[in-house]
Amino acid sequence: QVQLVESGGGLVQPGGSLRLSCAASRSIFSAYALGWYRQAPGKQRELVARITIDGITNYGDSVKGRFTISRDNAKNTVYLQMNNLEPEDTAVYYCNCNMPYGNFWGQGTQVTVSS
Repeated sequence: QVQLVESGGGLVQPGGSLRLSCAASRSIFSAYALGWYRQAPGKQRELVARITIDGITNYGDSVKGRFTISRDNAKNTVYLQMNNLEPEDTAVYYCNCNMPYGNFWGQGTQVTVSS
């Protein structure tokens, strides 16, 4: 099992930035992929950003050029740098870890973009 704990969410004004962190309870070195997903009220959970074991990244169309995902295997942590935030980015953000032995989710962190 892997426990994932997200942090860094909060309230930010449009155009602002936030950095989300996801700390894993054990090594993520062998994770096939690490990702951030989000779910807004009344909407399905969607991919925000994903990074594979080879360092290949992919992003949801709505966040390309604004968000950056990175991983630090030494700290067992994956990050999501979010710049130029928009009200449409308001959602609960979830961390995902796809390991050889299972797929794991964090509890989520709320991001609210509002003036």
